[in-house]
Amino acid sequence: MFSVPQTRAQSLATEIERWIVERELAPGSRIATMDELRQQTGLGRATISEAARLLAERGTVDVKLGRSGGLFVAQPAAVVRMRHTLLSVSQDPARVRDALAVRDALEELIDVDAAQHRTDRDVRDLEAIMASMRERATSRAEFLQANRELHRRIAEITPNEIARSVYLGTMAQVEGLPSRPDADTADDAAYLGTRVDVHADLVAAIAAGDVPRTSRAVEAHRALTAPKVEDVPARA
Repeated sequence: MFSVPQTRAQSLATEIERWIVERELAPGSRIATMDELRQQTGLGRATISEAARLLAERGTVDVKLGRSGGLFVAQPAAVVRMRHTLLSVSQDPARVRDALAVRDALEELIDVDAAQHRTDRDVRDLEAIMASMRERATSRAEFLQANRELHRRIAEITPNEIARSVYLGTMAQVEGLPSRPDADTADDAAYLGTRVDVHADLVAAIAAGDVPRTSRAVEAHRALTAPKVEDVPARA
């Protein structure tokens, strides 16, 4: 089973962003100390520190050291306010469909940016997640978890802060919703294997820094993985 601190840190960072929204914390509000986060989550120091770094880079929190330190809500820049708005939108069916449309429209921009700006560490992380995805492809739920990890990690590569924030925000908006598999492919191992192969092609293209190949891989991904969300009607 794949386990990379960055993936756990990303998950924790997303959860902390949810806390800020749900608790309606104002700029300057204290979120938690590092020790409190370790006690609440059971995660190690390295993972907590990495999550804090990710949040600080996004402009979501200020990290203060010392006995009275910890994570505090940062004064939000426009892009952070946009991300929080996406996270706090009620799950109205039309808005969820809009969120899916925005996410899919940004997919090529995010992935092409990843191909152009990936580092050796990025490539190692993506390849590790792909190895995990192959191991977890016997279960649709497990596959989808690995799939989300992969797309989050790809999005972290782009230097385009606005695109990254909106993309991750739309992912968070629809992530917890019930999904409806195709009638003939719900638990079909061959189908999940095909989806793994499509994602493997995408990762290989990004790793190679090949922009045209990445664009083709995005089109193949779109063709195979058109979203289906229960009870989300088409807009009139």
